[in-house]
Amino acid sequence: MTSLLAQAPSATDVVDALLEISRSSEVCGPEPSWICERVLDWTGSEGFATASVWIVDKPLTVLIILVLAVIARRVIRRAIDHMVERIASDKKHAEENEAARTAEEGRAWDPERLSAKMKHLRERTQRASQRAATLGTLFKSIATTIIWAVALMMLLGEFDVNLGPLIAGAGIIGVAVGFGAQSLVRDLLTGVFMLVEDQYGVGDVVDLGDAVGTVESVGLRTTRLRDISGTVWHVPNGAIARVGNMSQLWARVPLDLDVAYDTDLDQAMAIIKGVADAVWNEQGENTTVLEEPNVVGVQAFGADAVTLRVMVKTEPSEQWATARLLRKRIKDAFDEAGIEIPFPQRTVWVRSGEPDQTAPAAAAAFDRPVAPASSEAGHADSDSDGGDSDL
Repeated sequence: MTSLLAQAPSATDVVDALLEISRSSEVCGPEPSWICERVLDWTGSEGFATASVWIVDKPLTVLIILVLAVIARRVIRRAIDHMVERIASDKKHAEENEAARTAEEGRAWDPERLSAKMKHLRERTQRASQRAATLGTLFKSIATTIIWAVALMMLLGEFDVNLGPLIAGAGIIGVAVGFGAQSLVRDLLTGVFMLVEDQYGVGDVVDLGDAVGTVESVGLRTTRLRDISGTVWHVPNGAIARVGNMSQLWARVPLDLDVAYDTDLDQAMAIIKGVADAVWNEQGENTTVLEEPNVVGVQAFGADAVTLRVMVKTEPSEQWATARLLRKRIKDAFDEAGIEIPFPQRTVWVRSGEPDQTAPAAAAAFDRPVAPASSEAGHADSDSDGGDSDL
């Protein structure tokens, strides 16, 4: 018991320790650093301890913050570069596969046309790489701004700058900008994701809901496209609810053709198949058919005709020219074979005179039917149905 009491600190030692802690807090601040405390212990001089804070402690802290900011910036930039390279590599791989398929199928093509097709594929790959590089630059700029902003806040805190008003002001400004520029932020975010996902690019024919046309430019905020009548549309990216790309990788023509009910359907389908195969074998410059055309068969029974369907797979953006060529040649082939493309026909009954009210059945008496309208008039009526709405 006596030994324990002897080892216990005396009241003087406790008071000295408390005084030392108080002195350290006064000299080195409420949260004294390890360097300041050690210098104060070693030298016992408050001046040396205070000087060590500004000569060693503060510069060392600033250096550590700057080094960490540089390391974080470099790591994030490398990650963004890796992401951009992966996006560009995936797109390049897809384009290389398409180029290999084009080269395999284009052995019978004209060398000049095959060279132009391969050049188009290379340009499309280059545009995809440029879009990926643009996104990478944007992401790296945003990451750099955030990292240096955080580092600046930490440095100001080290020099005892009151960050409360600054953070509060930045928060108020952020809220005001967020409420006032909601559509702008939505447009920018939507544009970023559309570029990342490569939904469409310059030269693609797209359906954006309110506008359909060829894309002339793709930005982070808006997309500019020109429709078939030449009107230029500027569509905010945030307003795009869906995107229909009609010129990506390949396209298909579902061509419906009407024939009369008394037509030999096997003969008609054989003629359609022959015409489509001829277009396939020709491999025209703007009517490139990628696969053997498929005559599906009878698609529908209409009021005036039987509908036959043929499916033709084409190069992107060439489906409309191919459909027009097929319609013309099939019409010529049907005319040569004597197959009628029907038009609406009606039988009209004309009353011969005033009906006899005294006769029970006289009110429904008619003389003769009038012959159906001439083929010229019928064709004129059928032409009024309208043409294609393609591009």
